[in-house]
Amino acid sequence: MMLLLLVSAPEARAQTWMVSTTAQIKLGILDKYGQLGPYTATFIVHSEKTGKDYLLVKELEKGQTGVDVLFPTDPSDPQYFKAETGEAATAIPGRYTWECRVKGVKAVGGRFTLPEVANDITVINK
Repeated sequence: MMLLLLVSAPEARAQTWMVSTTAQIKLGILDKYGQLGPYTATFIVHSEKTGKDYLLVKELEKGQTGVDVLFPTDPSDPQYFKAETGEAATAIPGRYTWECRVKGVKAVGGRFTLPEVANDITVINK
């Protein structure tokens, strides 16, 4: 009986891993004293490498004074950074500038650099 179990046991293989790494930047705006009430925050990110602009619009409701967003946003999210053509922003390494407009006027802005990312995989033999 023991011999039968050993013969039918599956052969041991090396462990296989799937891996992903994505760089993201958190951008945000805050009406510090809550004076505006509900407002629309339009985030615009400009890639110096590609020359493309990506927009994300957030509606802030009564009681919300601010919002944080991640760039780039996963395109499966119903609200994601996209170009005028609808193309989703991707994590292309390089320099970017950004601003957030409220009532059509630049309220805040800045710059950032998305780094290159890489993955290392270790094979574990059983």
